[in-house]
Amino acid sequence: MSTSNHRTDHDVWTVVRFATLTRLLSLFLQAVLNAVVPDHVADAFSPPRTETPLLLDPTIETLLGGLSRWDAEHFLFIAERGYLYEHNFAFFPLFPVILRLLADILLWCLSGLLSMHGRLVLAVAIGNSILFVLSAVALYKLSRLVLQDRKLALIAVLMYCLTPANVFMVAGYSETLFAGLTFAGLCLLEKGFYLGSCLLLGFATGARANGLVNAGFLLYLTLQKRLAHARPLSKGAIESSRWCHYAWELTRFLLTGAFYSAVIALPFCLFQFYGYQTFCHPTFTHKQVPPLLLNLAQEKGYSVPDALSPTPIWCQWRIPLLYSYIQDVYWEMGFLRYFHLKQIPNFILAVPIASLGFVASYTYIMATPVFCMYLGLGDKGKHTKTHGFYNPRVFVYVVHSSVLLLFGVFCMHVQVLTRFLASSSPVIFWISSHLLCQYEPLLQDGSLFNPDQIQQQKDRLKCGGKTAKDWMCRNNPIIYLLLHWRSCSFYTRCILGYFTSYWFLGLALHCNFLPWT
Repeated sequence: MSTSNHRTDHDVWTVVRFATLTRLLSLFLQAVLNAVVPDHVADAFSPPRTETPLLLDPTIETLLGGLSRWDAEHFLFIAERGYLYEHNFAFFPLFPVILRLLADILLWCLSGLLSMHGRLVLAVAIGNSILFVLSAVALYKLSRLVLQDRKLALIAVLMYCLTPANVFMVAGYSETLFAGLTFAGLCLLEKGFYLGSCLLLGFATGARANGLVNAGFLLYLTLQKRLAHARPLSKGAIESSRWCHYAWELTRFLLTGAFYSAVIALPFCLFQFYGYQTFCHPTFTHKQVPPLLLNLAQEKGYSVPDALSPTPIWCQWRIPLLYSYIQDVYWEMGFLRYFHLKQIPNFILAVPIASLGFVASYTYIMATPVFCMYLGLGDKGKHTKTHGFYNPRVFVYVVHSSVLLLFGVFCMHVQVLTRFLASSSPVIFWISSHLLCQYEPLLQDGSLFNPDQIQQQKDRLKCGGKTAKDWMCRNNPIIYLLLHWRSCSFYTRCILGYFTSYWFLGLALHCNFLPWT
């Protein structure tokens, strides 16, 4: 085995161990905090339980109840009952489908001890924990391909394991599934497997609507490829042949780009069509809805499909998009609609993630101005940096992150920006890793990233020459920094302080129905 492969395998196991540790710690802390901190009485979606609790349901509620707060109730309800209420259609179907499959197949043996809701909550804990570990491995492989720097890649993924959006990666939300599919799809794209990448990114759109933006990666890299193929013709070539060659490359780009975009958009379109059929051409009446759920709809004003009632107003639109209607009416999303004085605390919550996104864009543009001006296309868009955060492959990721950042600040509930960016873009973790490596003297110690020296430390531990703490520090640079907090630089304290505080506070607040990002 080559030295490079040995180091990669060592890093992957480091990532798997740390990701697993943070998942187990998150599940433990949410159980403790959910038991210690009283639940806030929040005006959140809370459907009545129509099943009789079974033997283990109280135990699951005590241990894992914190995973079913806020929007997680929507996903659990959809997995159990399907899309009954109109505003349920804001939540895409892939994650509820996976939960239901886990509950029906993997946890079927517990059906006599746990109700469907209890099995679904248990499926959340198991499914999201496994998906997070897989997403961390996918992010590491993607980071190695794009950054071409093992040290940066490893630290970035270890920071991902301490993501400020942690509670949404462990609770019943689709962020972990979306991150895993997105990172894996982009990894395949960087390796040149366009069709496989397209399929994974299409599945990501089935988990979250912002997966539509991922089409930009395929379009950009396909355009780069077509331009590369269009350049080799010699100056002496016949003019008509030259133009035919360019026309052929343009046609190939348009056809492949349209195909990739269609595949990525297909889950979104099919889901909107399903919503249109459900509410604009309903096949059942209110009498077929369970009384408890119908009473909730009447009490809260939720819309339920009914063949005997007038069709909703959005059904008459030229393009009847249910998702747009829900975001407008139920969540009041739109350009500058969240800019009110009372929302200042939520803007403050989003300042750290927005600052990291801005720093990433600004530093990349300042480091590679000519490259950015030509959008990294053509001969004039080349530069010599081949590894690290400023290398040319990072450009499209910075653009993607910037688009999401601007959209999140001006058109969304801004407090959502933390999980929106942390589950969609690797740039937040790349820029954090870049800043840590650039400004933290403790990370200049080469032994932190040398598997051979780490193994020597482990051997000395067995012989009694070193403590377990020493070996653990050498095995994980982030743990090393946390255990040497007083010696860290100001930048390191700011970045690690932000990640760890949001990692913990999210568990404490969100799991008790207290407002969080």
